[in-house]
Amino acid sequence: MTGVDPEAAPRAAAETPDIAALDHLVATCRACPRLVAWREEVAVVKRAAFRDEPYWGRPVPGFGPADARMLVVGLAPAAHGGNRTGRMFTGDPSGNVLFGALHAVGLATGARPVSRDDGIELLSTRLTAPVHCAPPENKPTPEERQRCAPFLSRELELLRPTLRVIVVLGAFGWQALFTVLLTGGWNVPRPRPRFAHGAHVVITHPDGRSVTVLGSYHVSQRNTATGRVTAAMVEDVLSRAKTIAES
Repeated sequence: MTGVDPEAAPRAAAETPDIAALDHLVATCRACPRLVAWREEVAVVKRAAFRDEPYWGRPVPGFGPADARMLVVGLAPAAHGGNRTGRMFTGDPSGNVLFGALHAVGLATGARPVSRDDGIELLSTRLTAPVHCAPPENKPTPEERQRCAPFLSRELELLRPTLRVIVVLGAFGWQALFTVLLTGGWNVPRPRPRFAHGAHVVITHPDGRSVTVLGSYHVSQRNTATGRVTAAMVEDVLSRAKTIAES
């Protein structure tokens, strides 16, 4: 889409005709001043290990095919991962765990994501996040999540013909997803389903659609270092999701 005010990009999401147009719109967004300032500061200051590399320093769009049967929802790009490489879960330890698990269950062609042009492809799976900019301390505000929500809402609608299952990494993404589903007219139970590793909820829509939502602890460095979540645990959730997506 051309001619869209970058500060109003989320409001234009509903008009995007396809996933490619949505991804382009996401990458132009400047709707959250705090996040814009932080992502761009990180891209200039850089981490010492990456001081000779150019940083993406923009919102990170989703990654994966436009006809995906499975959607994996995280939290937000990492400052020196997605914010550096320009691709979700690429270039940091969290991405290594997730892509390793995706590859192990046959949903990715590679297990070590390092850059946008490393040749790895996702198979019938797409990665996204409720917040597309790297936030300070990995903590988006509720207002920033709400401002970014139209992107996830539109992504779900564009995936409508094929989407069968959503895997949510962490409580933040779980809450954000169910808020978007509720606003999108889905029949979200009351009280809302609680997040847990291994949570399994089937959500229906008045138009006859249904989608299965599975929960997994986030693959953050803190969770993997403490053993709260292991590669085997993530592989188990993804394997169950793949079975549902293919059924």
